[in-house]
Amino acid sequence: MTSVFSRKPAIALIGMPGAGKSTVGHWLATRLDLPFLDTDGLIVAAAGQPLQAIVDREGTAGLRHREEAALLTLASQPAVIATGGSAVYSEKGMAHLRELAVMVHLDCDLATLIERLGDHRDRGLVKRDDQSLADLYGERNALYRRHADLTVDAAAGEAAEVGARILAGLEQLGGSPK
Repeated sequence: MTSVFSRKPAIALIGMPGAGKSTVGHWLATRLDLPFLDTDGLIVAAAGQPLQAIVDREGTAGLRHREEAALLTLASQPAVIATGGSAVYSEKGMAHLRELAVMVHLDCDLATLIERLGDHRDRGLVKRDDQSLADLYGERNALYRRHADLTVDAAAGEAAEVGARILAGLEQLGGSPK
């Protein structure tokens, strides 16, 4: 059987803020001895300011534009990539990412996300002012599922447990990068 990693050298984690993309991504990268890339970190580094400051100054459209630009800068290389939660709104960015990476959706129920996020007003969350977190969750979950090659439950367990579920799922898809 051909390994999925012979065609796509990276693993991209998608999901809601609070699902554990950065935490699990660090664990996976360490475990697989791969570079770790965080698109939120790329945006912050390029802008020289936190995500929330970008939202405050440029609005959600400005942050989405920067997020798409960050996705489009990614090169084809072995890596673990944690995307921002709103990355799925960019069809162009997601198409590019799909060329480079196996897409793994870290699925997390709304109650767990609310508990993990706490006060999310300073997080740079891309949502309309009239939109609740529950509305955002419903809207994005459909997009995450559409783009995912693999969906993994990220609500329970530490990063190592979620990472192990990802590795097992990747094995079922036809291989692992190492």
